[in-house]
Amino acid sequence: MSDLQMPLSPQFPRAASARSERAKAPEPPVRILALETSCDETAAAVIDDGRFIRSNVVASQIDLHAAYGGVFPEMASRAHVEAIGAVIARAMKEAEAGWESVNAVAVTRGPGLPGSLVVGVNAAKGICLARGLPLIGVNHLEGHIYSHWLETALPAGQPAWSFPLITLIVSGGHTELVLMRGHGDYELLGHTVDDAAGEAFDKVARLLGLPYPGGPAIERLSQTGNPNAFRFARPKISPRRRTEGAHSGLPRPYRDQALYDFSFSGAKTNALNLTRELGAQAAARAADVAASFQSAVVEWLVEKTLLAARDFDARAVLVGGGVSANRLLRQRMALAAEAARLPVSFPPLALCVDNAAMIGAAAYQAFLRGERDGLALDVSPELKLGA
Repeated sequence: MSDLQMPLSPQFPRAASARSERAKAPEPPVRILALETSCDETAAAVIDDGRFIRSNVVASQIDLHAAYGGVFPEMASRAHVEAIGAVIARAMKEAEAGWESVNAVAVTRGPGLPGSLVVGVNAAKGICLARGLPLIGVNHLEGHIYSHWLETALPAGQPAWSFPLITLIVSGGHTELVLMRGHGDYELLGHTVDDAAGEAFDKVARLLGLPYPGGPAIERLSQTGNPNAFRFARPKISPRRRTEGAHSGLPRPYRDQALYDFSFSGAKTNALNLTRELGAQAAARAADVAASFQSAVVEWLVEKTLLAARDFDARAVLVGGGVSANRLLRQRMALAAEAARLPVSFPPLALCVDNAAMIGAAAYQAFLRGERDGLALDVSPELKLGA
């Protein structure tokens, strides 16, 4: 018999080792438990990889505050204390998540009502201390921006947004126009100099005898009104000095102008004067007043947002916050963006209101950057974004 070793037949290749055949186990997701208690919603969510919502639980206090026509801060904080434990437990149960699978706890640290913020931050600290988990404090406004990164908000097949982006955050407490150059890189372009848009909706709703919250009530009434019945004067906003280096993308003569600021107190005063002038006819013309007011506010929001998108060569426009649920705003913004050949995004209605899923999405980016907050984390009721 020959000492030569016969070559293996090509029809019978060497068997691969068990190690090489074994499929590589998928990496577990970065799982974040997020809490949100900045105003009158007690919320908890479990988010995987900043995109996938495993649970999103919100306990609303609308009925509690309706009798007051707005949020009563002391009652809000007490309601958070009563609800927070059950909301967290439900979020973990719905996500079918064990504590060993959680990588971090995120919580809104501001802006918001001080007493409400404290409840969420203290709950998050307690969990982190007991479970040995890192804590990430999140800006509530940043959360509204990152609602657009959640799987349910992204267009089909699109993994993320391209920068730069113009983001309009419009709610009961905020109306801010922000340039987003990248993750964690923001510049505040404009804000309301008086009432927030949602606040103006609430105040005009009270003038018209409508229930709280005022935004949805005005929207419903407007459906039977004439948006051209009354003219609401365009606000005049005084120029303000910017911080050093602000608006570096614009020619110097424009940097100190209030190009992107908003004002809604004048529209509120117009509505008040109209109801007085109408006298006995005010109730009969309430739908016309509501429709005209809503149309004016939406026009100003769309106009300044698209102006900023043009000036800063934005790749897309993102709109978030409670008022972003308004149908007229969605329709007009979509038409204006289409004319400008710009993509525009609104979150699903469930993500327009305050929720913890958006806080988890924002916290994921901070987690990737290695940002952690210790147990000394404090609330910041006046926290700014990109100022």
